[in-house]
Amino acid sequence: MSDGDRADAAFPPVRLSKFLSLVLRHHPERIGLLLDREGWADVEDLLTRARAAGVPLTREVLEQVVRDNDKQRFALDVENGRIRANQGHSVEVDLGLATSSPPSLLYHGTARGSLASIRRSGLRAGSRRHVHLSATPETARTVGSRHGVPVVLAVESGRMADDGRSFYRSANGVWLTDRVDVDYLVFPPED
Repeated sequence: MSDGDRADAAFPPVRLSKFLSLVLRHHPERIGLLLDREGWADVEDLLTRARAAGVPLTREVLEQVVRDNDKQRFALDVENGRIRANQGHSVEVDLGLATSSPPSLLYHGTARGSLASIRRSGLRAGSRRHVHLSATPETARTVGSRHGVPVVLAVESGRMADDGRSFYRSANGVWLTDRVDVDYLVFPPED
């Protein structure tokens, strides 16, 4: 990989990952990108539009960002020349995920400041299509720490599924559901 094919100092991999999240999950229109109904975008079109928007994205850098993303947020279909976000969309897409039986417990990481609202309303997708849940408390703690002092909530996902609620598992292992009502949440003891 030549120096021109590496993320430069102005656009390190983290910044490029955030750019990809923006255009593949939330605002493709910002660069004039079209997503198909399943959220896929043409890689060449993405590269051209990114560069026109001042983001120095090459195929090699794109592949590096996708490969090295610790959360595996993106799927790259090299054979068909397309890319999409694995989950987290606020735009209408159908990821084609089949319902899946969850383990008895899943976890949700949040910030301590969000607890009062969650105690009142449960977990809601907000601007996203789904509530995101983690398979382990450690992963949930990492997610929660991005928003402040982390708090991990246990979700009685097995009981939710028994009660007819649907769960999906994205390509990168994140569990998705439309909402989690308060009575399925296990809160940590209050300090």
